[in-house]
Amino acid sequence: MTITAKDLAKRVINQTKTLILDVRNTNEFNDWKIEGNSIEIMNEPYFNLLDSVEPLADKLDKHQEVIVVCAQGGSSEMIADMMEDAGFTNVYSLEGGMQAWSEHMEPVKIADLSNGGHLYQFVRQGKGCLSYMAISGNEAAVVDAARMTDVYEQFAEDKGVVIKHIIDTHLHADHISGGRQLAENTGANYYMPPKDAEDVTFDYQPLEQNHTITVGQTTINVQPVYSPGHTIGSTSLIIDEQYLLTGDILFIKSIGRPDLAGKAEDWAADLHKTLYKRYEKLSKDLVVLPAHYAFMEEMSEDGSIRARLGDLYKHNDSLNVPNEQAFRKMVTENMPPQPNEHETIRQTNMGQMNPKVEEQREMEIGPNRCAVHG
Repeated sequence: MTITAKDLAKRVINQTKTLILDVRNTNEFNDWKIEGNSIEIMNEPYFNLLDSVEPLADKLDKHQEVIVVCAQGGSSEMIADMMEDAGFTNVYSLEGGMQAWSEHMEPVKIADLSNGGHLYQFVRQGKGCLSYMAISGNEAAVVDAARMTDVYEQFAEDKGVVIKHIIDTHLHADHISGGRQLAENTGANYYMPPKDAEDVTFDYQPLEQNHTITVGQTTINVQPVYSPGHTIGSTSLIIDEQYLLTGDILFIKSIGRPDLAGKAEDWAADLHKTLYKRYEKLSKDLVVLPAHYAFMEEMSEDGSIRARLGDLYKHNDSLNVPNEQAFRKMVTENMPPQPNEHETIRQTNMGQMNPKVEEQREMEIGPNRCAVHG
């Protein structure tokens, strides 16, 4: 028996108690695994089970439900079959393994907007990546698209709308942007911050402060706000005067890292100014919608990732270090390992490299590491 990444994602959102047996090598498991408030997970490397699944007999009840996970689905299916032959009665293999888990995106409705519009968040649980679609009239805008562009195209088709605008809030370094490909597929305008796009090899529309992008007949104003720190060009968006899309500048429990282009000191100063001056001027009632999340406890009961800006200034530790020197020290001392292939991903997102799909999948393997946790 098998289970899809979509069904497993719904279990995580619904907090359904789930036991996972991950049969990848221990170092791969320790680096990146399926997580959730209701997930119990254990690791038993595949090579320990090739001769027999007997090592599992003392660890698992043969009648409890178990989902077996590997890198791409083949090894887990074999182990699941062996477990069934050994008398385990309720075993599933995750179709496509961690590769499928990494690529699945679950759309969650954030809100009905003024004048009949709608805002959706696409939650990529396997990477902690978040992207967005704002719909108004018969038009849509997509923000921080992942490379699986078919998901947005199918969603737009299902909603009966045409994608007219595609926006990247910054030059991504942890995953490959689908923005340029989606623009080619749909004929939409593709916006990037010009300070992040100096070395790109393709045409784009500049995403600049005080330039409003209007979506649809009923008008949802998308107002860019220059907010450097994660990158020199990072630009936030305010949608419908209610929702603040912060890109990788501000998360629910952390903030964006400033070092992915080798300019940690300079960009840490920019990050401090954005968080403690630019964002401070914004309404505290704005709902923050980030481009990533790091912890499952950041997920709301409906599966979305969001929080009121004023609440983050109370509860996000990194927003309570107003002294710039102390802030820089906090940022530089809490930097996580850099994302896998981050420089190659940056070059791909600039159009300087064009890896094949399988290469892109390999480049993205692993968790996102865009945050600094104070």
